[in-house]
Amino acid sequence: MHSTPYRVRDVMTRAAVAVGRRARFRDIVERMQRWQVSALPVLEGDGRVVGLVSEADLLPKEEFRDGDPDPYTQRRRLSDLARAGAVSAEELMSTPAVTVHADATLAEAAHIMARRQVKRLPVVNAEGLLDGVVSRSDLLTVFLRPDDDLAAEIRHDVLEALFPAPEEAVDVTVADGVATLTGHVPQAAWIPLAARLARGVEGVVDVDCRITATAA
Repeated sequence: MHSTPYRVRDVMTRAAVAVGRRARFRDIVERMQRWQVSALPVLEGDGRVVGLVSEADLLPKEEFRDGDPDPYTQRRRLSDLARAGAVSAEELMSTPAVTVHADATLAEAAHIMARRQVKRLPVVNAEGLLDGVVSRSDLLTVFLRPDDDLAAEIRHDVLEALFPAPEEAVDVTVADGVATLTGHVPQAAWIPLAARLARGVEGVVDVDCRITATAA
């Protein structure tokens, strides 16, 4: 049984598709289409990540195909106009690349994606070399964990830790990722903590806490 917290290394794709600095525009598009990805790490040397080229970096070439925009748009979108004339990964890429380490938690990776508004993150080691790629869909795979695994983790790591005896006083069942906590405990103060810790287990969708206290 895999216990919380999951790390990026647990869900990332290790066979990462990447390009070099000199990769040409059409080669980048072809590679994205072939591998069904929306962004590619840009590497140099022995595999150090120096940037990221995404679909958003490629689209200005089509957007501004018919000519230059008005002066206001030109001032506001200088970087996009530069990309419209770019022909290589080095000219197109966003740099420095937004990356994550393999030992980061899924919550940390999700926070980076949300804050930087990216869909994929290159995963790098301590030297900045590419280890893999993690995407939004990778982060969501924890919600496919079997219900039995979730119940076992909550029972062992949460309920038995908070309410060690008697074992039959509290229990958990999980259906479609929703954990239902039942039983009786001596003190009501522990009940919200049990619900919060159960909700923190990777893959839990929601918690229905029905534990009651035998004393005020």
